[in-house]
Amino acid sequence: MKNWKKIKEDLIFFLKNEVSNAGLSKVTVGLSGGLDSAVVAILCQETFKENLNCVLMPSQFSSQSSIDDAIELCEKFDIKYEIISIEPMVSGFIKNMNEDRLRIGNFSARMRMAVLYDVSSREKSLVVGTSNKSEILLGYGTIFGDTACAINPIGEIYKSDEFEFAKILGVTDAILNKVPSADLWEGQSDEAELGYTYKQMDDLLKLMIDENKSKEELIKLGFEEEFIDKINYRVKANAFKGKLPTIAKIKWS
Repeated sequence: MKNWKKIKEDLIFFLKNEVSNAGLSKVTVGLSGGLDSAVVAILCQETFKENLNCVLMPSQFSSQSSIDDAIELCEKFDIKYEIISIEPMVSGFIKNMNEDRLRIGNFSARMRMAVLYDVSSREKSLVVGTSNKSEILLGYGTIFGDTACAINPIGEIYKSDEFEFAKILGVTDAILNKVPSADLWEGQSDEAELGYTYKQMDDLLKLMIDENKSKEELIKLGFEEEFIDKINYRVKANAFKGKLPTIAKIKWS
């Protein structure tokens, strides 16, 4: 059993410290109606109170339930929010994307982050990230889109563990009980895209990454070789998303 009370205290200290070190007092969070942003919003509300600004950024492809769920969370926790549609930006460029859902989804994520950074500039605040450890390791996020942020309080929490934390924080049932989704198009599901449940992937990742178990050890523990290879490939192929741009080293003499 994880000590979520202590983890919560540590994350609140992290948020206060990082924002203070940046010489700021406000934070901005993109609220999607999903679990990750709900957890981050509650942590930020407890830390910054009225100095938190949440932004809902629906597109023409967003579900109404996601908007409703995000608003319900804000009302429960007295979180200040605004709604800024990215529909005009997506509509203005969608003809160039040949109805490719992945491209449209990635473009939408980057439009949301552009809006979020503009709001943070207006508010003189830091953008707080909402990617969990599972997403970061698997590369399940859009580089310079939903992965962009100044600080991230939940990047070391696996998705399957986060549900327990969310219950303790008081996340609304509508969000707790919904299927994990980036809400990039109607019916989109994280686990359907990834091919496995977060619990299955997290059980493997904890041993593969955190405990550095070899492939042979993982097979002995009961994991199928094909599953290990697929997840290992995803982790390695997407590692670049978590790095700063590589700058060429120049020898000047």
